Amino acid sequence: MPLRRGSPGSGLQRNRSDRCRVPVIILLFFAVAPLLFLSGLIIHPTTVIDQNGIQTGTNVQNIDWRERLAMQYVKSIFSKEPNQIVTGIERETPQVKPENVTTDDNAQFLDKPEKLARRKLRENRREKRAAELVHQDDDAIVKLENTAIERSKAVDSSVLGKYSIWRRENENENLDSMIRLIRDQMITARVYASIAKIKNKLDLYQELLARLKESQRALGEANTDADLSRSAPEKMKAMGQVLSKAREQLYDCNLVTRKLRVMLQSADEQVRSLKKQSTFLSQLAAKTVPNGIHCLSMRLTINYYLLPPEKRKFPRSENLENPNLYHYALFSDNVLAASVVVKSTIMNAKEPEKHVFHLVTDKLNFGAMNMWFLLNPPGQATIHVENVDDFKWLNSSYCPVLHQLESAAMKEYYFKADHPTTLSDGSSNMKYRNPKYLSMLNHLRFYLPQVYPKLDKILFLDDDIVVQKDLTGLWSVDLHGKVNGAVETCGQSFHRFDKYLNFSNPHIARNFDPNACGWAYGMNIFDLKEWKKRDITGIYHKWQNMNENRELWKLGTLPPGLITFYRLTQSLNKSWHVLGLGYNPSIDQGEIENAAVIHYNGNMKPWLELAMTKYRSYWTKYIKYDHPYIHRCNLSE
Repeated sequence: MPLRRGSPGSGLQRNRSDRCRVPVIILLFFAVAPLLFLSGLIIHPTTVIDQNGIQTGTNVQNIDWRERLAMQYVKSIFSKEPNQIVTGIERETPQVKPENVTTDDNAQFLDKPEKLARRKLRENRREKRAAELVHQDDDAIVKLENTAIERSKAVDSSVLGKYSIWRRENENENLDSMIRLIRDQMITARVYASIAKIKNKLDLYQELLARLKESQRALGEANTDADLSRSAPEKMKAMGQVLSKAREQLYDCNLVTRKLRVMLQSADEQVRSLKKQSTFLSQLAAKTVPNGIHCLSMRLTINYYLLPPEKRKFPRSENLENPNLYHYALFSDNVLAASVVVKSTIMNAKEPEKHVFHLVTDKLNFGAMNMWFLLNPPGQATIHVENVDDFKWLNSSYCPVLHQLESAAMKEYYFKADHPTTLSDGSSNMKYRNPKYLSMLNHLRFYLPQVYPKLDKILFLDDDIVVQKDLTGLWSVDLHGKVNGAVETCGQSFHRFDKYLNFSNPHIARNFDPNACGWAYGMNIFDLKEWKKRDITGIYHKWQNMNENRELWKLGTLPPGLITFYRLTQSLNKSWHVLGLGYNPSIDQGEIENAAVIHYNGNMKPWLELAMTKYRSYWTKYIKYDHPYIHRCNLSE
């Protein structure tokens, strides 16, 4: 009879032990030999067996596929190791070839066509199912990888601290391994404690909680292995023993997976809440005037109004309307910041006597700003300080922002409605409802020809910048008939128009390209002749009136600036203006050193305690900290 997989006579069942394999080989040989003899497979002078075990010669037509297979198995007995025979026989599947059958005697061993067809269908279904499972596994792996990538993008790279994975000391994967092990043990213990409580293993539950408390005390406030207490290794060992015991009693892969997923979701929610709180607090700190600067402003203001009127004037007032000089516009309510801008510009200018600074501040800081520059004149340069409240033409009937501020809806939005009750709720309100964005010192940049009617060109500077090179080359830049010269800020997919404007609004979608490149305020050269010709202020008024309900953009002066100067902005070389020192910790130092102007845009202003230390020295070197006023107000590096 032919050999069949798993037949009792074959002795080739998978569950047989290894010690039975040699006797099985002997029994197999004696079982197969008579069959081979009767089938004419024993070698004789007129029969030749080739190297593949296939008979050739006079009897070749009598050998069907089962006989050839039997011969191959017999040959394998003498060529394979004992532990290879079983697997070899089980894995081989005979290929049914009915056309090779030439005698009626062999027909009894062939399966019927219906049976072969069913077998073929079963094999096809198995192969199809296997392919589907492999495909599902591949899809699951791809989804996990994409999720990991998206989560890594969500990490706030601007938050630096002890746990930054980019710190050099974290390149050593074995660093602080004890701390990481303790934390991993605590996470695992929490999972098993939860399962133990569900399964009513109260003794184990209490033991896990006790070990958790011990590990927490051993960890304490430690951030490195060196900070751990001497008892930490013993606590780790004890925790490991309890976890081993819990694993033996409670381990359930599906249940553990669900518990870990719940813990992960809870941790994500806590992180989001803490990020909101951090955002709120950083915005609050950024908008708060430090005590030292407030003290400086108050002392200067008092002394200014003690001066007689004739001593309150600046020299060289004839230069204020001379179009042949280099004119700067600086609008600020921060005396110390304005002093750095003026001093850094003059110190790096080739011809300081040709530079004219037009400062505009508010009523509160007008005396302080005047007094500072009377005490610390900018060398041979010209300076003039004005009060924005003295611009009588800037009223609610002319200026849309002032008109909107008078409306009850705007007052309700900015000053009364929906005051947050928690830090996390207040983060968005603090950003979008800060009345600072309605300050005329911010919006005065849209009225430059009205403020300086006799000038042809003017360089606009923010008060959170530092000048490092001579800027006179900007006056000779060809703007190609455009109004605004600025450095573009867009990358591959960010800082484009769709980041600032609401393209779901038909007015925005119809008039602007969402992929248009954004640019930066902070250092802008404006052609005031072209400005008047194109009625830039009128364009600004039109869009500001349309945004009364804040449907086109949310806040600030950059979105209306992008709209107003759309297709009227000439891109400048990036070395003129490097941004991000107020939020980006990874700016290349070479770019900073080579920049004509560096800009601390962002919340981490250089005069605040939350400023990034690595960038602060570029700003502080222009402050004389032993100055009597600065010293009395306890301002220090």
